[in-house]
Amino acid sequence: MNKQGIVKVVLAMTLFSLVTTSGWASNKGGPGGQGGQGGPPPEAIAACKGKQVGDSVEFAGRRGDTVEATCQEKDGQMAAVPKNPPKSGQRQ
Repeated sequence: MNKQGIVKVVLAMTLFSLVTTSGWASNKGGPGGQGGQGGPPPEAIAACKGKQVGDSVEFAGRRGDTVEATCQEKDGQMAAVPKNPPKSGQRQ
C-alpha cells in the first residue's frame, strides 16, 4: 500500500471513531447524565421508588407541572413513564 492509501485509511478510521464516540456520549444524556435522550430524569426515578411495574404515580415536571405517569422497568431501572408524553420536539 502506498503512502497516500495509508493516509486515507488512517483518516477514515479517525473520523469513524469520532462519530461513534460522540454518538455514544449524546445517548447517555451528555455530561453528568442529565436525562434528555439518555434516560429518565431523577424525578421520574424517585416517583417509582418502592413501586411495582404498572403502578400509577405523579411527579413534578421540569416546568413545575404535575405529570401523571405509570411505573415501568427498562434495563433494570424503574422509572415513571408519562401517560401523555410531550409531542416530538417538545421538552417537558
